[in-house]
Amino acid sequence: MTTSIFWTPLFRALGWTSLQSQDSGAPLLAGNARFANLSGKLLGAHVAHAGLIVLWAGAMTLFELSRFDPAQPMYEQGLILLPHLAALGIGVGAGGQVLDTYPYFAIGMIHLISAAVLGAGGLYHAVLGPEQLDERSFGYRWQDGNKMTSILGIHLVILGMGALLLVLKATRFGGLYDPLVDQVRLVTPNLNPARIFGYLFGFSPQGWTITGMASVDNLEDLVGGHVWVGLLCIAGGIFHIVSQPLDWAKRVLIWSGEAYLSYSLAALALAGFSVACFVSVNQIAYPSVFYGPIEGASVRPALASVHAALGFLALVGHLWHAYRARSAARGNDYGTFFDFIAANVSTESTPTLEEAFASRVANS
Repeated sequence: MTTSIFWTPLFRALGWTSLQSQDSGAPLLAGNARFANLSGKLLGAHVAHAGLIVLWAGAMTLFELSRFDPAQPMYEQGLILLPHLAALGIGVGAGGQVLDTYPYFAIGMIHLISAAVLGAGGLYHAVLGPEQLDERSFGYRWQDGNKMTSILGIHLVILGMGALLLVLKATRFGGLYDPLVDQVRLVTPNLNPARIFGYLFGFSPQGWTITGMASVDNLEDLVGGHVWVGLLCIAGGIFHIVSQPLDWAKRVLIWSGEAYLSYSLAALALAGFSVACFVSVNQIAYPSVFYGPIEGASVRPALASVHAALGFLALVGHLWHAYRARSAARGNDYGTFFDFIAANVSTESTPTLEEAFASRVANS
């Protein structure tokens, strides 16, 4: 099919191309794997993906606000984002009563505007920008361990800053909603390392529990944990930015885009399962006044189920891409999952009905 100058970049971005150099027989199903060696277009895909996430958050916030009834509990209205904003102490007062909905509207609009900016950036890099970024700035090669660890370090620093932003909200800018006293208050974080890191091994103030971190029962420990996470992420990020991969990492890890994707999906799986556990059993991070009682008919089971399902999908993706990365390192490279299935199906042609009948007559 003949395409114009305008349509060609769009078709190429969607995988609709007549070029014979496709790595996969199903380019649309290959997803971002088509851009594995095109750092500019992969950046566009990532920025656009971030825009979609922010767009959903903003649009869903405004949608929930449009049908919100302050006279009814949030969990009875099937809300999932407004309860999170309320738990952050935004727009609520004593007893979890919503006093002002304007902050919810402002937050939703900020997300929509941010989504537009991210979407524009994603389209620029995917369609108009260079296919490969200059390695002297933001470009990279998957096998360049020094550049990869620097990128990892930058991500860790940003994650640490995000954790510390919650700490600032809790300690300086308005505080958080505390279900133990039914009001919004400033929090003094508990920085006792034995107490904070004990949660990782299931040791709560009430003794050992299988719920681990989800057993935290006060805001002081919750915010203190974010302080430790923020500081450790920033310290680890700086370490990875200024250092080179250690010898054991060079030997054990696979340095390819496929492998990095599998590592990231493993982290997402852990996050999904952790959130599912928190939603199910924790009333400090997810107050019952907003999310409903534990083991009750509310949005809790739905939220936990969705996060557990997404965590499971991420885990399956981790295993699949880790397998692909290991296979590629051994010289066996597959395209999409369907290419993998096709490669393991016999290539012998199936006889037609006429051929089968003729063969039966000849043998009789």
